[in-house]
Amino acid sequence: MSSPGITVLGSGFGALSTVRELRARLCTAPITLISPRAELHYLPGSIWIPSGRRRREDLVVPLAPFFERMKVRHVQAEVTGLEDAGRTVLIRGAERIANDALVIATGGRFIRKLPGIEHAITPCEGISAAEEIRERLGAMAGGAIAIGFSGNPKEPAAVRGGPMFEFLFAIDTQLRREGRRGQFTLTFFHPKAEPGKRLGEQAVQGILAEMRRRGIQTHLGHKPLRFEEDKVVTEGGEIPADLILFMSGMTGNAWLDATALPRSPGGLVAADAQCRVRGWPRTYVVGDAGSFPGPDWAPKQAHMADLQARAAAQNLIDALAGRPETAGFKTELLCIIDTLEQGKLVWRTDARTIALPWLRPLHWAKAHFERRYLKRYR
Repeated sequence: MSSPGITVLGSGFGALSTVRELRARLCTAPITLISPRAELHYLPGSIWIPSGRRRREDLVVPLAPFFERMKVRHVQAEVTGLEDAGRTVLIRGAERIANDALVIATGGRFIRKLPGIEHAITPCEGISAAEEIRERLGAMAGGAIAIGFSGNPKEPAAVRGGPMFEFLFAIDTQLRREGRRGQFTLTFFHPKAEPGKRLGEQAVQGILAEMRRRGIQTHLGHKPLRFEEDKVVTEGGEIPADLILFMSGMTGNAWLDATALPRSPGGLVAADAQCRVRGWPRTYVVGDAGSFPGPDWAPKQAHMADLQARAAAQNLIDALAGRPETAGFKTELLCIIDTLEQGKLVWRTDARTIALPWLRPLHWAKAHFERRYLKRYR
């Protein structure tokens, strides 16, 4: 009887990197990947959609050719649960898919609990959100724009702050290029006095200095209470806003609630340093879906998902062969915060933190990385 093989849940950075790493390590086991669509949506590039520098078709990559090259069977469906300690995946329509090993890479979910959250756009929810920002900006003759983010208080790592700095600076740059900046006020808000501390003190001070240089107002150290159609209400007062961009902290996807998977206090899948789901043999988690041991500045970003995918792939192969699972991953924050014209490189490890000044070549480097990354899947 043939083996069920390996099942990967998701089609984002962590899932696709896991597939590549398995095949790069000469794993010949059958791979079934389950996701609602056979597409990669490259969300880091969505910061360039409002300015017209990117379009949807630039950032959506059909995955059928990649699946064919990697000999992957794609099942287009939504996961609804797990049985048999991970050996059976339930999908919508009551079908069951068996596996010898499972990788969970279905990403996270933004917490939408603040009253009036429907008045805010959450940019990292998808390309459609960036397109809505583009349309809203284009229709505004002037007004007030408020941009901010917060975290999951029970999961310090489950936050996406970097993209919000990028949307802030990119919108400022775009309005200046269009000769309209004088008709707008931009305000950045955050519940902490020093936003983005996971980037390191030097980077935070550089970002705040750039806001001052651009005339961007700040409203820091006050917890948001609610959003209204024309304002952000915080514990420290109100921020007028005709357009609100807000990124909340992340928690686990809703389908996890129908499983017995171990969860972190913040709602993510609890994993060990080898990306193994605690207490579930041959079941692994990578990327935003997981809660991993490590420093509280550990990032939720594609680079980190790639590092975790390497460890998960090697440990999965070793587990199937009956060998000890010892592969770990390093915690590393690596990003370029882009302004449409310049970029700031931030690199943080346990040993050091480096934050370069704003440089135009780093803007080009970010675009070059995008092209190289997507070439793997086109």
